[in-house]
Amino acid sequence: MAELKTDFWVSALIRRAQIGGAFAAVARKGDTDAGAVLVKVASLDGRARLYAPARAGEGERVWLDLSAGSLGDEEAAVDAYARKRADVDPDLWVVEIEDRQGRHFLEERIDKG
Repeated sequence: MAELKTDFWVSALIRRAQIGGAFAAVARKGDTDAGAVLVKVASLDGRARLYAPARAGEGERVWLDLSAGSLGDEEAAVDAYARKRADVDPDLWVVEIEDRQGRHFLEERIDKG
């Protein structure tokens, strides 16, 4: 199955978040066709979670909750990690969602990172 172009997928995620009552925007734009995406979810209390895509055993896309591991959920640490990843991957997108409930609006499965 062909993957959606990244810019189209990002637009759909932002629209899902907006429909759900959250604020969402592109914090960093990467390659429009095939750039990887990090999704930051800020709960507006100094905390944030960071999600990164991965492939499960059957090849389906899942999202790893990187904040569940050693990264933690301090927003400053999440931002620093995203900047570090962007420094080594110029194609990387970062989408930021601001939602007091911490909803990520991702449709795929979430695994602990």
